[in-house]
This record gives sequence, structure tokens and C-alpha cells, in this order.
Amino acid sequence: MTGKVYLIGAGPGDPELLTLKAHRLLKAADVVLYDRLVGKEIIELIPETAEKMYVGKEKSLHSLPQEDINTLLTKKAKEGNMVVRLKGGDPFIFGRGGEELEELIQEAVPFEVVPGVTAAAGCAAYAGIPLTHRDYAQSVRFLTGHLKDGTTDLPWEELIHPAQTLVIYMGLTALKDISASLIKFGMKPSMPVAVVEKGTTKEQRVFTSTIDQVYDVATKNEAKSPALLIIGEVVALQEKLEWYGKY
Repeated sequence: MTGKVYLIGAGPGDPELLTLKAHRLLKAADVVLYDRLVGKEIIELIPETAEKMYVGKEKSLHSLPQEDINTLLTKKAKEGNMVVRLKGGDPFIFGRGGEELEELIQEAVPFEVVPGVTAAAGCAAYAGIPLTHRDYAQSVRFLTGHLKDGTTDLPWEELIHPAQTLVIYMGLTALKDISASLIKFGMKPSMPVAVVEKGTTKEQRVFTSTIDQVYDVATKNEAKSPALLIIGEVVALQEKLEWYGKY
């Protein structure tokens, strides 16, 4: 009898941001396939009786190609297992969740999706940066700094907009190009920017700067992935509103 796949968002790192539903399903899993960005403390919640399979990806280094992960999910479910596919953040926000579900549908494997706290919301909150604010930003836009073909060819003209916050996932590697392109297309060089490294974890670091200086600041501080870029006037509130590790 075919089992079932649960596509679960593990949140950005802090294990206490895991939802109650995600925690319940994780503790009951027969098989867990987990990604690189799933926090260590969350991995420790996986029961000893479950088969744990690391299928994480780093830039140009995949433990398993995406197609093989899709096939593995189907195989394990058809063996009658309760399969948890555990992803950092939210599986439908730059998590390739949709790609994995397409194959499950094709193979008639039942599934459920359990949303998670996406990195943009979690890391911004723990950094003390409200993504929207009546005085500074009435809209927020999520982007990836690493496209499928390896480029960073974003719709730059659309991104130069007043009262808007930009959140760029996986943007650290292309930070120099991103900042130069935004300035080229009209963003003021003094626009506030934050780099949030390992957000919501005990190793979290936050660097604030301006769009014309952020690359130098990140380089000087040896910022490393995973890191999130937050660009917009709301970043100016960070020093005033920061709380994590402070109280």
C-alpha cells in the first residue's frame, strides 16, 4: 500500500519556530529526507527509528540531483512509508517544493504540504527589521540572487521603487553585482541594506550598511552563507529595534 509524503517547512533555523503540525509529523516519520539549511537541533528531533537521508545542496555541489530526490520520494512512499521531506524555511518559497510535488502527482503518491516560517520573515524579525512599515514601506518583494541558470539577471527596473523592501535570498555570492546593478538602474547609493547571516540561530550576525558600501562591509566581516539581504528604508530601524541576544 502506498504511503504518503509530507512536504514540511522547517523554518529558518530556530527549532522553536517549527510549527506544531510539523513537529507532530516529524516525530511520526518512517523516512526523512532533509536539506542543508535545516537546523541541527531540528534534525535531532527525528526519531531514531526513522531512516534519515541527507539530500542537501550547496552552490555547484549537490549530494543528489533534484531529479533523483524526486524519484527517491516516490520510491520510499510506494514502499508504504510515511515520508517527511524536510526543507529549510518554507517549501514553496525558493524551496523547489513545487517541482517535487509534480512528480508525486504523476506517480499518484498522496501528499500534504506543511508551510514553514520563511527566511525573509524569520530573519528580518530576529534582526529587528520590520519588512513593512507605514512610514517606510508599503510593499515587500522576495527575490532569489541565484537563478536556475546560474545568473543574477533580475528585473532591475522593477526593483527601483519607493516605499518597497527587497529581500534577496542566496544573494551573498552575487552581492557585488546586485549592488552595482541596483545603483545603475536608479537606486540611491545611500539606500540602507542589511546582511543577516545564519538568521534566528545562535550564530546570527547582522551587518548594516548602504547599497554602495555593503559589498565591502560583507567582505570585511567575512560574511558567509546562509545569508539574507534586506534592502530598503526599513533597515534604518534595525539599530533601534534589534532585540535578539540583547535581552
